Amino acid sequence: MPTSVIRRDLVPFTAIFASLIGAALIGDYLLHQQDIVWLGRYLGIPGTLLILGSLVYSLRKRKVITSGNPGTLLRWHEFMAWLGSMLVLVHAGIHFNALLPWLAVVGMLVNVASGLTGKYLLQRARRRLLAAKATLQQGGRSEAEIEQAVFWDAIAVDAMMKWRAVHFPVAFLFGALAAGHVLGIFTFWGWR
Repeated sequence: MPTSVIRRDLVPFTAIFASLIGAALIGDYLLHQQDIVWLGRYLGIPGTLLILGSLVYSLRKRKVITSGNPGTLLRWHEFMAWLGSMLVLVHAGIHFNALLPWLAVVGMLVNVASGLTGKYLLQRARRRLLAAKATLQQGGRSEAEIEQAVFWDAIAVDAMMKWRAVHFPVAFLFGALAAGHVLGIFTFWGWR
């Protein structure tokens, strides 16, 4: 019997997302332990710049820019977005000061999760589902038996295929919320 899409793809996806949250918690903990919590206030700046830099891949994909290898830019997009998101999460810490920044953090997390869905789950899950069907066909199973055997995996793949419907609008929402947060900082921060 082929290995389940859920076990082979959903579990690694969850581990990668959890590592982002874990790295942010460890970073925030270390800032508190070293009594340099003030540094976290400034980590939002390089985090935001990394996230903005990761958009070069999207610009290349949509042919707004023509230079750069798409595969290399995709790897940089993933790395820079992960690292930038981790820095923004450390910046946010566990402190609740205002609603807008937290809405931006939630938007960012949903955007990261939807991006990971496309990256780690959808392509591999689709290939594995097709491979599982092919293996069952080679084993002489009927079409009805094959559909029954891969039913839950097919449901999971169908749900994951909707990731772009979430990723792009949430990216724009996150950008707007983050811009509102930055504008609020420039407006209300005591610049001395």
